[in-house]
Amino acid sequence: MLNCLDVARYFIAKAYEDGRETTITNMKVQKLLYYSQSLHLALFDSCLFPEPIQAWRYGPVCPPAYHFYSQFEAEQLPIPQNDLILKSLTEETQQVLEEVWDYFGINHAYILSDMTHLEFPWKKARRRLPPTAASREEIPPEDLKLLGEQKLDEIEQAHPAYSLILSHALAEAKQPNSAPQYIEAEAIHDWISTLLT
Repeated sequence: MLNCLDVARYFIAKAYEDGRETTITNMKVQKLLYYSQSLHLALFDSCLFPEPIQAWRYGPVCPPAYHFYSQFEAEQLPIPQNDLILKSLTEETQQVLEEVWDYFGINHAYILSDMTHLEFPWKKARRRLPPTAASREEIPPEDLKLLGEQKLDEIEQAHPAYSLILSHALAEAKQPNSAPQYIEAEAIHDWISTLLT
């Protein structure tokens, strides 16, 4: 299993690879860790990394990764020195991380932070706290998984082919004298997997 710093290194390296290194800060890495854990749980029913994600004041945070990069505060993070972990990712893991980077990585850290404040896992973990209160309350994996399922729906619907496929399916459903065609759960999973590749 990867650890949170392995995943953080992946996103930092991707930022440099894509020419977006000026946007990669500790805050942004924290939010990308949150979304990658969520999507991995939704797709594979297992954690991507073992470290917990906590509901801090400014959004979800993975404490070991936060403390590792805390010396940089809000500055650009340096390119990782050791990229061996990037070469040892499984294909499934790399697909999840690429999807997180493509869908969420285009956003500034503050936008990602605002997004997390509107989502139920962070709000639920902080439900009895005033907005400015510190907290180390862990966001449970089951809540992260539910969020991941919601985000997979959003990603699917944002895909350029989604409306075409939906229109085609609706047109076929309206055809007279046609027997209903049901889609098996496995076929839906396979289709979602193809969207992630």
